Amino acid sequence: MKIVREQRDGGSSLLRIKVGETDYAQEVEKALRDYRRKANIPGFRPGMVPMGIVKKMYGKGVVAEQSYRMASNAAFDYLQKEKIDYLGDVIPSDEQGGFDFENGKEFEFVFEFGEAPEIKLDLTDKDKVTYNRIKVDKKMHDDYRSNFLRRFGRLVDTEKVTADEALGVTLDNGDMNVADAYVGLISMSEEERKPFIGKKVGDKMEVNINELYKNPSQRAAVLQVKQDELEGIKPEFSLEITKIRKFAEPELNEEFFKMAFPGGNVADEAGLDKFVDEEIAKELARESDYLFTLQLRDYLIKKAGLKMPEEFLKRWLYTINEGKFTMEEIGKDFDQFLKMFTWNYLQKHFIQTEKIAVSKEEAVAEAKALAAAQFAQYGMPSAPDDMLAGYAEKILADKDQGQKIYEKLFETKVVEAVKGKIKVTEKAVSADDFAKLAKEI
Repeated sequence: MKIVREQRDGGSSLLRIKVGETDYAQEVEKALRDYRRKANIPGFRPGMVPMGIVKKMYGKGVVAEQSYRMASNAAFDYLQKEKIDYLGDVIPSDEQGGFDFENGKEFEFVFEFGEAPEIKLDLTDKDKVTYNRIKVDKKMHDDYRSNFLRRFGRLVDTEKVTADEALGVTLDNGDMNVADAYVGLISMSEEERKPFIGKKVGDKMEVNINELYKNPSQRAAVLQVKQDELEGIKPEFSLEITKIRKFAEPELNEEFFKMAFPGGNVADEAGLDKFVDEEIAKELARESDYLFTLQLRDYLIKKAGLKMPEEFLKRWLYTINEGKFTMEEIGKDFDQFLKMFTWNYLQKHFIQTEKIAVSKEEAVAEAKALAAAQFAQYGMPSAPDDMLAGYAEKILADKDQGQKIYEKLFETKVVEAVKGKIKVTEKAVSADDFAKLAKEI
């Protein structure tokens, strides 16, 4: 077997591997004997088919299979032996010629691989990246506080519609009459609420139920029918408001604080306001952390200045996707792919040099946090720990979800490691300015 490496412009190399009969003959013979043992050909007992017939039927395919396998294994062995770091995978080259497996004895296989660029990153406190922290403004505070208190409030009757009240209504279209129907304005946009603003108990208005609730499940709930019964119902209804109720915030007394904060960490209104700001800050920190990661990513990619084998990577993407995307389609999104591919390559560098590891316990904790967030979305803010642990195991058992958990934890640790080497300046910005920065990136 002969292997020749040809380095090409653009950061890729070819491996020309010549495989002779002495290289593959033994494996071919072994495979043919196996075919003979399993062959079920009329007129011959199992295992007694003449080898000549077996070779005639399967010989060409077996030679092709075994010679390619020998060449492919040799390519990877060569890269390992020569300690050549490569990107993506080794793929068949466009320069591959044809084969005559019927009559030929020696075959040349041509493979291509992308050469991994060397990373030279000397990070010091002269490298500066800004951490943009979102300022908690009055509107954020008031909205969060209102939503928090809403959990402990109660519905009370009110005279007229002002914003996001809950309405008791009667719907009538001549064919059907729905008494005690519920219309919740809180789930509507400001534009959708407009026709209701200022209305009082006893007021009537014409509505199109299909426009009022575009979601069929919501429409069925309002009309108190099954979803498959909606078809044929005339959507134009006369709506009479029979009740207007709104959430009243609880009285901030000792009973409320004991109920809302059983741990006793908040006992008065000042403490409540502090708690609100701290909770908002936690949520905003996730946004700031994410933006900082993107900024750090772009800074490191630019500083590293790696020359990636772009044309090879495009061919590699085309090959591994087995023609699902055309080269033109790959080219459209290639810049974004290259940025993420380069960032992942840099992360691997830091994981190795900084000896970064993620333990199973850390992955379980992250999966539990993800499960807790999902439960909270469905109205279970305090799911039992054993339930969270069970769902965490399911998340990690799923190949894709488990991989994302580990990738996120590795990325977080890489960012923390790099932060310790550079100068990070914190800057307080408004939510609007933060949104503009995020949009630019």
